[in-house]
Amino acid sequence: MHPFRQYVNPHLGELLEQIQMDKRFVRGEGCWLWDDQGRRYLDFVAAYGALPFGFNPPEIWAALEEARHRGEPSFVQPSFLNTAGELARRLIEVAPPGLRYVTFANSGAEAVEAAIKLARAATGRPRILSTDNGFHGKTFGALSATHRAAYQDAFFAPAEGFDKVPYGDLEALERALAARPGEYAAFLVEPIQGEGGIVVPPPGYLREAREVCRRHGVLFIADEVQTGLGRTGVLFACQAEGVTPDAITLAKALGGGLMPIGAVLCTEEVYTEEFATKHSSTFAGNTLACRAGLAALDLLTRDEQALVRHVAETGEYLRQGLLAIQRRHPRVIREVRGRGFMLGIQFGVDRETFPGNLLGVMGEQELLTPVIASYLLNVEGLRVAPTLNGADVIRIEPPLIATRAECDYALAAIERVVELIDRDDTAALLRHLVSPQAATVQSVARPAGHQPALLAVRSRESGEAVAPSGDPREGRFAFLVHPVDLENYPEFDPSLAAFSRAELEELAGRWNHLLKPFRIGRTRVVSATGATAYGEFYAVPRTADEFLAMPQAEAVAEIEEAIELARENGARIVGLGAYTSVVTRGGLHLRDAGVALTTGNSFTVVAAVEAIAEASRRLGFPLGQGTVAVVGATGAIGRATALLLAGKVRRLLLIGNPARPEQSRRRLLRVAADLARHVLSLAASGRPLGPLAQVLVEFGGWPDAAEPAEAFLPRLEAWMASGRCPLVITTDLDAMLPQADVVVTATSSTAHLVTPGNVKFGAVVCDLSRPPNVSREVGDARPDVLVIDGGVIEVPGRPSMGWNFGFERGLVYACMAETMMLALEHHYQHTSLGADLNLETILWLKDLARKHGFRLAELRSFDRPLQAEAWERVLAARSALGTAARLNPAPAAGPAAR
Repeated sequence: MHPFRQYVNPHLGELLEQIQMDKRFVRGEGCWLWDDQGRRYLDFVAAYGALPFGFNPPEIWAALEEARHRGEPSFVQPSFLNTAGELARRLIEVAPPGLRYVTFANSGAEAVEAAIKLARAATGRPRILSTDNGFHGKTFGALSATHRAAYQDAFFAPAEGFDKVPYGDLEALERALAARPGEYAAFLVEPIQGEGGIVVPPPGYLREAREVCRRHGVLFIADEVQTGLGRTGVLFACQAEGVTPDAITLAKALGGGLMPIGAVLCTEEVYTEEFATKHSSTFAGNTLACRAGLAALDLLTRDEQALVRHVAETGEYLRQGLLAIQRRHPRVIREVRGRGFMLGIQFGVDRETFPGNLLGVMGEQELLTPVIASYLLNVEGLRVAPTLNGADVIRIEPPLIATRAECDYALAAIERVVELIDRDDTAALLRHLVSPQAATVQSVARPAGHQPALLAVRSRESGEAVAPSGDPREGRFAFLVHPVDLENYPEFDPSLAAFSRAELEELAGRWNHLLKPFRIGRTRVVSATGATAYGEFYAVPRTADEFLAMPQAEAVAEIEEAIELARENGARIVGLGAYTSVVTRGGLHLRDAGVALTTGNSFTVVAAVEAIAEASRRLGFPLGQGTVAVVGATGAIGRATALLLAGKVRRLLLIGNPARPEQSRRRLLRVAADLARHVLSLAASGRPLGPLAQVLVEFGGWPDAAEPAEAFLPRLEAWMASGRCPLVITTDLDAMLPQADVVVTATSSTAHLVTPGNVKFGAVVCDLSRPPNVSREVGDARPDVLVIDGGVIEVPGRPSMGWNFGFERGLVYACMAETMMLALEHHYQHTSLGADLNLETILWLKDLARKHGFRLAELRSFDRPLQAEAWERVLAARSALGTAARLNPAPAAGPAAR
């Protein structure tokens, strides 16, 4: 681990590693940097303006070396500070007219702190007014004037007496000052907002704001820490409007790129004895920093400010180049703004402009600009950076010495990254993160004139303009989804199909913890009764394997964040999909989330049993003559499926987790006891019973069906030991599966439990698990085996879901359908939570499906519809191999087949 991450800032260090910004630079010269591998990079960050002459400017080094050779003392307070006095005189000579005194500091934030104290001492007033989106530093007073709660909350900032008004809004400034007459000491404002996103105010704003402040007796402080000393094409940005502030803060460029130094320049009227005698700093005004400052001023003012004129001219050349890129790619770049060498590119990438892919999500979650900066650094060798407050803006702030040729280099690199974004090529943008050694990015080919597929998706979905109706009779729901496995990523963003599984795994490891839950789709369901429900789908960016590997509290917290987002957007019931249910114990850990929840497991059981019955019917195989194995029988879905099938089948195998055999046996016995109670209830109601149920009833001696499950255990043990029991509990998967005519998988395992070597000839396998428990090799190597995806439902009217989840339009998982039906019924109560699903609820949901028009979709296999030829292939294989296979059943698989 690098010492920076180990001893300086582990959190920032980890983030820099995640996005491949953890370069180890070993040499810098002019506008260029070299890393420890010898690669060269063009630096267009310039330390946010603190490198006016690039790296290691010889003139600044010469001034420092001269001070060393002369033996000048560095820190000699209290005494006359010769170099500080000389630098102050030079600053006043080049500053806007009317400024008189200079107070030195060690940084921009310290300069802002000094300016705040200066204003309060001069006016006797406590309050400070600054602007929305402004940035003034991270010391406490400067942080209080800065606008962003993310920087402030942890430090209990802002302090009392700090207020904000919209930037560029003179009427808001006038109202704020008039509302608190005699309370504001100063208005603190940046001539161009830097960290706010390189925001330029309307023409005349600074001049008019100065006059508004004058009328109210409020000091006008220009924060020129970033804009000052040539950055915008003039020596001071406020000079562009002929404004002399009451005070100006400077830093960054004043140190010439080698020394930290800040300063506050103020008028004579503002400077008071109280401030002068109470404010001091040990290191401020030290000899070396001031020598660097003097040399920096020499370079800036040499030849009648030739370097500053160069910034104005070359900066406009660079700006025009960026505007040309914007005209060619208006979907990607929303605006180019700024002046001189202080420019910003605002990206217009969000879910509206880039629907259905990762680019839009990254744009909305403030991750796109860091990724763009990472791409430019690693692929193009160009160093840029996002702005801190304006999270959709990349700053272009080269050293003031940057040439046109270097600007052309930067423009070409920027155009290339903008072009690949414009063609929806997320994979090209991210490939350097998963294949760091790749010298070039291989993009997914697109024919000339081809409209991106994702745009077609957007036009289909947005054309329906699905939104809440506002009618209180309309149901409101949300459903949580997540990428169950890595194969889901290309379904969401087709460009990611260019990645191998290993690359997708690397990408997930780098990015999933940075992404927050986001809305992936929305729909309106219209029942057969005419009732409607509006719903939204939210993605939690974690795979099943990640959920299982995370500490449970962390997983629950991420799911709670998604639920809260859904609740804030109006959902009255939220469905938990896949592992959002598994890791929360079927939603039990979320009962206090403030909204009704459902796992959707009850209707999943209904759909599974119907799918098995349909497959058996089409194959001409009576369930009453078969053996059914339920893998994962102790889980909520497996248990309930076993109960519903118990009254129909000849033999039932309940298979538990082999990793915990003793615990699994106890839990399987409890399921068997529940099964016995259920069968006895069926018998008492006079319903027809299948062979297993008849044998159970005939065995006799059972407690009353109303007794608790524990009361059934002794008799159950006796029945199972009798040698006449068609009910088997086991954890030996490979020994049992070859005996099963029907296999139901309903586990939370991410492994392939059903393989070509452990499934019976002619078996029907209903896979309810996501990720699937059935290996795709079964479909290839065993044409006699019918694999069906359990729990796929056709929604009435087949509306778009805003995303297809791998299905055709209008198809959803049964758990989603349950959430929809509950919303249609306005049944805003916890449903289907925990492991013990209520049979009454299951049957009620079966009735609701009929009422509202939800029905089992055409059977599917491995996420694709089962076409007629697939049925014919299975029937042909069963017919051709039937006799031989029955005489020589498939052997149990060894450990390698699991």
